[in-house]
Amino acid sequence: MSKSLGEMQEYLLDGLGTALTGSDLIHDELTLHAHAEQIVKILVFLRDDRHCRFETLIDICGVDYPGRARRFDVVYHLLSMRKNMRLRLKIKVEESGAVPSVVEVFPAANWNEREAFDMYGILFSGHPDLRRILTDYGFEGHPLRKDFPLSGHVQCRYDEEQRRVVYEPVSLTQEFRNFDSLSPWEGAKYVLDQEADGEGR
Repeated sequence: MSKSLGEMQEYLLDGLGTALTGSDLIHDELTLHAHAEQIVKILVFLRDDRHCRFETLIDICGVDYPGRARRFDVVYHLLSMRKNMRLRLKIKVEESGAVPSVVEVFPAANWNEREAFDMYGILFSGHPDLRRILTDYGFEGHPLRKDFPLSGHVQCRYDEEQRRVVYEPVSLTQEFRNFDSLSPWEGAKYVLDQEADGEGR
């Protein structure tokens, strides 16, 4: 499979030219890096070219890099059943930027793009119905962003007196704890203050 993927990599770099910014072939996985504004053109080529035939869009997902100027990656996973190959395509987008929707190329992209919008706040220009898909109406923020608070912004509960679900600001019944995630077999690399730990001996 490595050889055929290598040949596919060379073919795509030649065929797509400046629409791509680079490519990687690592562990028998081919990844293309592209300009966001060229995504529709690239996907049409990958789907329709007789040497490619990547006719199945497996999924679209987002990745958050808060410290980067172009904060988000949008990642497309494609499958060519005719060639028995998989392909990953990555583009970068700014937090306030928008990615062209590919629903016209792959109708299955509809809900994938809505999920990326809901979870990360990534905008897809030209999407026919870009609204939240997993979170509730009136939800604040985007849960998969790295700066989204672990406790969220609001909580909901059923109120017996009002006989309905009510939304209210999050209230923690105990102080938030940070866990070090160290193995109990290896032990911590720091010494606890015995008095603060309640074990002053």
